[in-house]
Amino acid sequence: MDATDQAKNVANQRSKDGEPATPDRRKDRLIRIKSVLARTGLSVATVYRRESAGTFPKRLQIGVRSVAWYESDIEEFVANPMDYRQRLS
Repeated sequence: MDATDQAKNVANQRSKDGEPATPDRRKDRLIRIKSVLARTGLSVATVYRRESAGTFPKRLQIGVRSVAWYESDIEEFVANPMDYRQRLS
């Protein structure tokens, strides 16, 4: 099972009360902006603009001046970029 299949499985899982399950992030890799750009083919400006609009995964602050994205979130976006929406948490 690759990262795309894992992302789809997590998105389809439901908790006991019917709410979407929170993905288990313990084994998920964090990737930096260069990898995100290479995988998506988007520009830096487009990544940040789409993130603000809710149509791209949110970044995580991992340091004072560094951010990263969960690899599974990027794979989920790449699998279907036109229909991607951030999960409500």
